[in-house]
Amino acid sequence: MTTTGSDSTQQRPYKRVLLKLSGEVLMGDTPFGIDTHTIKRLAAELIEVQRSGIELAIVIGGGNIFRGMGSMAAGMDRTSADYMGMLATVMNAIALQDAIEQQGATVRVISALYIKEVAEPYIRRRAVRHLEKGRILIFGAGTGNPYFTTDTAASLRAMEIQADAVFKGTKVDGVYTADPVKDPTATRYDTLTFTEALNRRLGVMDATAMSLCRDNQMPIVVFDVTTPGQMLRAVSGENIGTLVKEG
Repeated sequence: MTTTGSDSTQQRPYKRVLLKLSGEVLMGDTPFGIDTHTIKRLAAELIEVQRSGIELAIVIGGGNIFRGMGSMAAGMDRTSADYMGMLATVMNAIALQDAIEQQGATVRVISALYIKEVAEPYIRRRAVRHLEKGRILIFGAGTGNPYFTTDTAASLRAMEIQADAVFKGTKVDGVYTADPVKDPTATRYDTLTFTEALNRRLGVMDATAMSLCRDNQMPIVVFDVTTPGQMLRAVSGENIGTLVKEG
C-alpha cells in the first residue's frame, strides 16, 4: 500500500545499515570538491549513529570530483571514465575517513580496486568482522567494475554484509510524486513498493539497484541527509523520509 504525508506510525528497527551518500553531498554550498564544514558535520553524525549501537557501512559516490558520464559524452571511453569515477570515490572515502578519525572514532576504508597503500581490499568476511567490532566501514570504488553505479554498489554491499536496510541520503526529505522544487503541489510518499517506484520512474535509485533490492527484499529508506540530526533519526527507526519495500 502506498501512502503520502507524514502521519505513518510504523516503526523500523535496524541493527546494521548501509548508508549511500552521493559525492555531491560533500560539496556543501561549494560548486565542486569537498567542503570542510560539511564533511566534519557528516563525520560527527556518522559517529553518533555508530555510538548509538547501530553497525554502519557507507558507500560513497564521486560526482563532486569526477563526473564519468559527462566525460564520456565529451568523447572519453566509457570504461576509462568509469574507472576514473571509481578513483574519485576512493578519494572521497579517504577524506571522510580522516574526518571521522579526527573526531575519535575507528573507521576502515575498503576498496573494490586493489590500492593496498591507502585502503584494504574488499573481503566480505573481513568487512563483516569490522562491523562486529564496532568500526565504521566506508566502501570505495563502487563494485570495481565499469558500467555499474554506486547505487548498485550500495545495494550489492548491503546484501553481502546482510544489512537490514539501505539508507539513501539526499538533498530532499523523501520521494515525491513530482519534483517538489518545480511542482509546489507535489506530495511525499511515506511508503512505496519497488514495483511502483520503478513503474513511475521516481528516481529512488537506478533500475539495477532497485531490482537487486526488490529481488532480495532489501528495503530502502530515502531521507534528507543535509538537515542536521536526520541521519540518526532515520536509522533509529523514526518515520521520516520514504520507505521503499516490496509488498
